[in-house]
Amino acid sequence: MNESQRRVAVLADDLIWASRLVAALERSGARPLRSPSAEHLARILAAEGQLAAVVVDLGGRSYDGVEAVRLAAQHGQPVLAVGQHEDVALRRRALKAGARRVYSYNKIFRDGPQVMSALLAGEL
Repeated sequence: MNESQRRVAVLADDLIWASRLVAALERSGARPLRSPSAEHLARILAAEGQLAAVVVDLGGRSYDGVEAVRLAAQHGQPVLAVGQHEDVALRRRALKAGARRVYSYNKIFRDGPQVMSALLAGEL
């Protein structure tokens, strides 16, 4: 797997979830590029070229998660979103904005490295 196939941008402003997402990606062999804001994510997208994927925490407090999904998808990036299982409307909006999948926090907590490995393998 070459370097561009391993780089994954992670947009999360919650320290605990940012750390969990980054750790799951690292355990799957990815090279996470952590982004605490939508503006920082936009800079990563402009500077990095094609990434393996972008992971967006829909529960961000300082950014609109759906808009972040849309931004990454418009840059041609595969997007995986993470959010509350109960918020069906938000999950649907993220899918409509371009997320390939939206997983619950619980799923990522339990199976994060496996999910991220499937993401890197292009299975999602």
